[in-house]
Amino acid sequence: MKHLLGAHVFVSGGVDSAIDGGESLGFTAIQLFTKNNNRWFSKDLTEKEINAFKEKKSKSGIKAIVSHDSYLINLCAKDPENLEKSRKSFLDELKRCELLEIPYLNFHPGSHGGQGEEEGLKIIAESLNIAHEQTKGYKVKSMLEATAGQGNALGYRFEQLKKIIDMVDEKERMCVCIDTAHIFAAGYNIKDPKEYKKVIKEFDDVIGLDLLNCIHMNDSKKELGSRVDRHDHIGKGFIGKEGFTNIMNDKKLEKVPKILETPKGKEQKEDLENIKTLLSLVKK
Repeated sequence: MKHLLGAHVFVSGGVDSAIDGGESLGFTAIQLFTKNNNRWFSKDLTEKEINAFKEKKSKSGIKAIVSHDSYLINLCAKDPENLEKSRKSFLDELKRCELLEIPYLNFHPGSHGGQGEEEGLKIIAESLNIAHEQTKGYKVKSMLEATAGQGNALGYRFEQLKKIIDMVDEKERMCVCIDTAHIFAAGYNIKDPKEYKKVIKEFDDVIGLDLLNCIHMNDSKKELGSRVDRHDHIGKGFIGKEGFTNIMNDKKLEKVPKILETPKGKEQKEDLENIKTLLSLVKK
């Protein structure tokens, strides 16, 4: 089995440095921030930056690229000012991805802040419709990430992700990312081989595996169903090597890019160790 494997990479200096970093580590899939992840907005990308990124990408061995949006964005924020800022910032993120020819913008659906789940899901879909309306003809897809369901976070059930997609007008612009730590904490048992098969079948029945365009490969520091989002190194958490053996040997998921978001230092040696562990789980 040939997997597209990599990790979230650091950007230092220019956005094209993400390609340098991923390439030097031998990644075939990467995730990056196209701007400071703790700011609403950043200065516009220059033509020089855009061209450098695209040129390096075309010459690299990296076959899959995902951008993650700012952690500040909440597409169903209760506070009207915060919601407006989130919508504008998300739109900016889509534009940056389109300029860089990054096919996916990954984002957490949002936290309803006490408005209730159904209302929150409705507002998220509304936010996406506003963003898509202002980016007609864009190729970049909005990638919903499954969450752990911590606090008021939405997207911890496959049905919630499906509801959002159903309410989005341009459904062809939507896709999904599974985060292993998140879905495990949300109560989906991907550790037990039999239960794992049920989880993947459920995802396929509810959403469709054709919409699964990325998997965040993270072990979980917290127990099954804890609803707490804490990432751990592969095999060191509650999912354990058993859960990742299920994923790494699932033919249905072979072509889905698998990207680590585990703790790391600047040299990302931990990512290389985690990838080594993942590859060791592939049955010959």
